[in-house]
Formats: sequence, structure tokens, C-alpha cells
Amino acid sequence: MSYQSPYSVRYGSEEMRLIWGEVTKRRLWRRIWVAQAETLAAAGLIDSPALEELKAHVNAVDLAQAAQLESRIGHDLVAELQTFAQQCPAGGRFLHWGLTSADVLDNADVLLQRTALTLIGGRLREAMLALAERIESTADLVVLGYTHLQPAEPTTLGYRLAAVGQDLLQHFERLGALHSGLRGKGIKGAVGTGAPFGDLLEHTPLTPSEMESRILEALGLESHPVTGQTYPRLQDYELLSAMAALAATLHKSAFDLRLMQSPGLRTTSEPFGESQGGSSAMPFKQNPVQAEKVCSLARLVAASVQPAWQNAASTLLERTLDDSANRRVMIPETFLALDEILLTYSGILRGLSIDAAGAQAWLAQFGPFAAMERILTALVRAGADRQEMHERLRQHSLAAWPLAQQGRNDALLSRLAADTTLLRYLQPARIEQLLEVRGYVGWAPERARQTAAALRRAAGGPEPRT
Repeated sequence: MSYQSPYSVRYGSEEMRLIWGEVTKRRLWRRIWVAQAETLAAAGLIDSPALEELKAHVNAVDLAQAAQLESRIGHDLVAELQTFAQQCPAGGRFLHWGLTSADVLDNADVLLQRTALTLIGGRLREAMLALAERIESTADLVVLGYTHLQPAEPTTLGYRLAAVGQDLLQHFERLGALHSGLRGKGIKGAVGTGAPFGDLLEHTPLTPSEMESRILEALGLESHPVTGQTYPRLQDYELLSAMAALAATLHKSAFDLRLMQSPGLRTTSEPFGESQGGSSAMPFKQNPVQAEKVCSLARLVAASVQPAWQNAASTLLERTLDDSANRRVMIPETFLALDEILLTYSGILRGLSIDAAGAQAWLAQFGPFAAMERILTALVRAGADRQEMHERLRQHSLAAWPLAQQGRNDALLSRLAADTTLLRYLQPARIEQLLEVRGYVGWAPERARQTAAALRRAAGGPEPRT
């Protein structure tokens, strides 16, 4: 068997594969040809029987016949055009009258992108709702925060997840604006001037601009007013950049989930099937393979931005063809990759296990060190010198840290309670009270819930169950 792309069977949904499949694409090409034929018929240039014949065959794609023709011609659009024309003895001679290939290809591409982006928007809604539920359920779950991948001050798991939710809200808005702003090439001919249609429509009631408007209206598409042979490739760059930005947020979140699944830091676990194998060599393993897949595919989404930039920057004069081959690959596969990423990420969130006990044990072990800022504030308010106290607390922390790593949770308290300089300002009971940091999370629970509510509103989901 010859090579088969993983996107054909492994990554992406069948819905997304159908959008980018050959049949869907070629039916769109035929729709554009028929839309032009309808407009030319309105101008009196095509008779009714010929038009009806074309309309009757608009969906009659014959992949085998087109492939046979393409093997000889070397041009997929021309092969489809000839296949369509052969099916329509009366109307076939009018197909592609005055058009250039990009009048068909570019408009079809944008229609496909718009459909695919609608599906991505739906996937993102699902992820936002799954995340909102997780944020709400963990808004009050205090966990140890990390900076530089080192224990820092406490936060809540819901607040950590809310940072992802805040980013997803921005991506949702940006992708929605991009969807509304996608523009086709329109019907403008070989260099975008519309000149061929002046001759074509001479002595008819239609102008070239009116012809273009009627075809675009039939397709439900708007176009750029000025183009060369193709629509501006800057539009591809903006689309893929927005998709890459979304992939960056999902990569960051999946990477965090991988870290939180590691021993010692274990706070969450992605779903693991009853019959799922963790490792071919180590039966005990429960690897975070779903989150790893998100990260892996996100890198490919990010990689699509560079060739898109090159296409936008290097489409010379009215058009060069060096964008064509990479666009055939990167645009469909970027959509398929992001589709798989979002489906996987939503599945992780829905099946996520929370190890609250593990999080609390980790907090008990290292949480007291996070209270140094609280103790420093209390010391200064009691009249101590801030710089002197900072140095004393630093020394105590460094001395107690190795003991805490060995499970001595009382190591820091013992040192602080024996420091007579500190005791001039704070009593041991007060120091012990300040070392309890589970309530030291500020506005984290409140803002986590606010973010979850915003996600639900944007995604149009139900209110949380009470």
C-alpha cells in the first residue's frame, strides 16, 4: 500500500476531512461555474436548456474520469472542467467563459476555509464549556503555585485554569472576526482588472461589476475590491496566525497538565482507559499521551505560519505560483490538526481526575515557604527593618528547605519560632498562624468563577448546576 496521510485516518474528524475532501472541493468549483452560467444566462448569453443541463450536473463529480484526464493534462481544475463539460453536451461549451483558474480556485478556497472555521468555532465552544466546568469545580481548591518551575505562593487550581479560559475568550473573539472578514478573489480575470468581461458582456444589460456581484451573491461570498490574479495571500497569513495563536494557548495548557500529572507534582490526571496500555516495556506507566498529542500537533500548526508569511511576502507582481503547492498541504492540514487538538483537549478536560489530597500534601510540605512574604509584611508592620528581616527569613528558608524535601514539614516553623530577633515582633502562635497559607489566595476563587461565567456566556452554554 502506498503512503497514506495520518490526517486521512488518525487526526481530525470525519466532518473536517469531508470539508477538505476532493468531492466537496470539486462540487464548489462546479457551483462557481454554474453561478457564472446563471449570470450569463440572465444577460442573454446562455440559453435555458444549456443552463438547466449544467445545474442538473453540478454535483455529479466523477473522480476517476477527472484523475484520468489530469494524468494527461497535469492541471486538476482543467481536468474537472473537461469532466463537467463532457457531462453537459449543450452547456459544457460555456463553462469557464472569460475566467482564469483563480476565479474558481480562490473563491472555493475561501468558502472551504469559512466552513472549516465554523467547525473549529464549534469545537472551541465545546472546549470553553468543558473548561468552565473545571474552573468552577476547582475555584476553591488551593494548590501550590509555581514560578520558574519552583514552589512559589499558593493559588487555586480554578484560577490557574482561568488563565487559559481568559486566553480562549480572546481567541474565540478573534476567530469570529476573521470568519466574518474572510474575502474571496471575486470574478476579476487573469490579473484582477476584470477586463475580459468587458468584451464578454458587451451589448448586454450587465456590466462586469454587476456580473461579479451577482455571482458572489449566489455564492454567499464577499470579495476583495482589488486583487492580482489571486486574493491577497496576507489573508492566509492572518488566518493561520490566529489558528497558531489558539494552538499556543492549548499547547501551554496541555503542557501544564502534563507537569501536573508528574509524580510529586501530581494534581491532575488525564483520562486513562481501562484497557489502555501505558508503555510497551513498563506496564505500570500512565503516560499523559493525550496532552502530549496536543503539544505535538500544536507545533505543526505553529509551523504553518512561516510558509504563509513567505507566500504573502513573495507573491510577485500580479501572481507567482510558488504558493500553490504548500497551500494545498498546509491549509487543510492546519485545520485538521487544530480540529484534533480541540477534540482531544475537550476530552481531557471532561475526563480529568483531580487529586485534591495530593495537592494538599504538597501544599503542606512547601506551603510554609510561600508564607515568607506574609511574615515579612507582619514584621515590618510591627516595627522591624524590612531589609534586615528579609535577610533573616532568607537564611531560615534556605536552611529549612532541604529538610522540607525530606518530609520535615515543621522545619521552617521550628527555626522561625526559635529566632529571638523575630520574636521581638511576632509571637510563635502568630508565626504559626501566618505559615498556614491555604487562605492566602486573594481574589483567585472569585475571579476564577467570573472567568467561567464569561466562558459560558461566550459559548452560549447553560448556567452551572447548583
